[in-house]
Amino acid sequence: MKTLILKTASNYLLPLLLVFSVFILLRGHYLPGGGFVGGLIAAIAFVLHAFANGLDNTKGLLRFHPGFLMPVGLGLAFVSGLAPVIGLDDPFMTGLWFPEPFPVIGNVGSALFFDIGVYLVVIGVTLTIIFTISESA
Repeated sequence: MKTLILKTASNYLLPLLLVFSVFILLRGHYLPGGGFVGGLIAAIAFVLHAFANGLDNTKGLLRFHPGFLMPVGLGLAFVSGLAPVIGLDDPFMTGLWFPEPFPVIGNVGSALFFDIGVYLVVIGVTLTIIFTISESA
């Protein structure tokens, strides 16, 4: 289903959905949302683009295989959980927070880096699965 309307809409929706996914990622600290939901929204943006413009065009946008995001995200999530053990002899996954809030983002701590790791893993897993299924069809 490659209509002109879908192609045009997907080109505008891709950046809009990616910005919205980052908003949901950052919102997840205090309200519902976070890395998992934000990652799904980002993956949906790329899937919509692939449906409208073809899988090869969407892969060209990514510039690397989405499977690369999985180990990067897992590593970031693991390091964010391990940081309290190494730095302060606190238990694994203890929340660490910067003393002052950052403009626009708010309070930044190890939970944000864990969520970013989850975000990357979800995008990588979802796009790898969907692209693999699309290539075989």
